[in-house]
Amino acid sequence: MLFQIAWRNLWRNRLRSLLIASSVAVGMWAGAFIMAIYYGMGDGRLRIAIDHEVSHMQVHRPGFSDDQEARMNFDADRVEQALQNLPDVKAYALRSITGGMLATASGSQGVQINGIDPASEEATLGLNTFVREGEYLDTTMRNRILIGKRLAGKMKLEVGQKVVLTFLDTASNIISGAFRVCGLYTSYNAPLDERNVYVLKSNLDPLLGLHRQAHEAAVLLQHDESLDTDFAQLQHQLPGLKVEKWQDISPETSLVLSSLDTYSIIFTVIILIALAFGIINTMLMAVLERTREIGVLMAVGMNKWRVFGMIMFETVFLTFIGAPAGLLAAWACVLWLGHTGLDLSKVAGDVMQDFGYASVIYPVMPLNSVLETIWLIIFAALVSAIFPALKALKLKPVEAIRA
Repeated sequence: MLFQIAWRNLWRNRLRSLLIASSVAVGMWAGAFIMAIYYGMGDGRLRIAIDHEVSHMQVHRPGFSDDQEARMNFDADRVEQALQNLPDVKAYALRSITGGMLATASGSQGVQINGIDPASEEATLGLNTFVREGEYLDTTMRNRILIGKRLAGKMKLEVGQKVVLTFLDTASNIISGAFRVCGLYTSYNAPLDERNVYVLKSNLDPLLGLHRQAHEAAVLLQHDESLDTDFAQLQHQLPGLKVEKWQDISPETSLVLSSLDTYSIIFTVIILIALAFGIINTMLMAVLERTREIGVLMAVGMNKWRVFGMIMFETVFLTFIGAPAGLLAAWACVLWLGHTGLDLSKVAGDVMQDFGYASVIYPVMPLNSVLETIWLIIFAALVSAIFPALKALKLKPVEAIRA
């Protein structure tokens, strides 16, 4: 009986009921869509970190990451053999790395010099896809250098100009070499572009005093799920060397992913607070408009707790009408933008690249987040209905009938 009364009461004022249901739908859509945006940003940052920056794993000599000294190298053949034994390796790259100075006629800049094999970097990081001017490194051309476009702008460099790299070799001697700019690149991470330059490993190794040695091995796997297994196996095969996962190499990315749930819930709660005030206002108006009717119901025998339950049921019904509609709208938006992407470059320009994010975001809607949003919506609606329902409890039948 109480269910029927509550349901019929809803449609006596259709405009008001549709207003509340629409508010719930908008709240559900906003909460789910914001979660999808945040998870899309996190997923995009993860893929950039793994596919274009640090790969799944890296191998170094212990302590190399602190000082990047040329003498802290390892046997490239030994590491390469171990990598070839891993079952899930998609690609790997052996690099020679050292810190140094890049000097031009207009000034100098501290940089990280990466000696690479072009084909290996194309497979692991897709470095060739970032070239915006000039051309990618060519193994047939000696002493060519690929630098970030933002760094080139700061140093007033163009394709074809010469630069001088100065660094220490394995014997701690100061070495200088002249290189010609073959291309300018722009990746998803502007700060990294400003301090990383790339040359051929075959050109850098003789200057460093290396022969079949390397400072870093980057490993890209076929599947993210096999990381723990391959990590343990690689550690076993390379005793004495330091094997690190992407979480250790890029802790800021790991922190972003671990905080996604917290930040998305915070923003969702803010939206739900605004929604709650709307529900309170509308339901309170509904109670005040039906003061005489509620007084009659109480006079003929309906106790106050049944009146309380009637108001609560009305809110629950409206919530279950609005929430699926909002969820469906959010799912449609995520499905559409999941294919086309949400391009923020027209609004934010290159700001996203300053923080290591792509300008185009592809929203993702995890099932567990959707369920959390649904529970939060229901909770907010029920809490919002308490105050109007308590207002109805305070009505006295005689006074309410006379109102």
